[in-house]
Amino acid sequence: MRLTTKGRYAVTAMLDLALHPEQGPVSLADISQRQGISLSYLEQLFSKLRRVSLVKSVRGPGGGYQLGRSIDDIFVAQIMDAVNEVIDATGCKKSADCKNGVTCLTHYLWCDLSDQIHGFLSKISLGDLMRQHDEQNNKTEQRIDSQLFTIPTSEMIG
Repeated sequence: MRLTTKGRYAVTAMLDLALHPEQGPVSLADISQRQGISLSYLEQLFSKLRRVSLVKSVRGPGGGYQLGRSIDDIFVAQIMDAVNEVIDATGCKKSADCKNGVTCLTHYLWCDLSDQIHGFLSKISLGDLMRQHDEQNNKTEQRIDSQLFTIPTSEMIG
């Protein structure tokens, strides 16, 4: 299965946008800098995302992009579909023209897997990803805090 940078970057950029609502419209330059994604590539992706109303643009000074819907109403599969990212676990084409006009033996198995992956991504919202991100950050902060306040046993004895 192949998942291109197009789909990964689109989901990453949308999550970045969702994580920064307090600053109003977010510029693509800010997302580019934070995520290390080319600005021209983001412009192409956001053009497609805007066409399907996943984002809306705000013009003028302080302009940028905002989510077009609530974080719980935007799903990963919608983002992938918007940027034409096809999830295809087959080594062939969906047309079942695998081997010179003949369907390969496992074609339908891999088609079903592709459908399952798309179905899985259709159930994960930006809100879910944000909550997961927050959870991971909290665990990391707790681990760092506990390490800061732990005195090694060797120092207690000495």
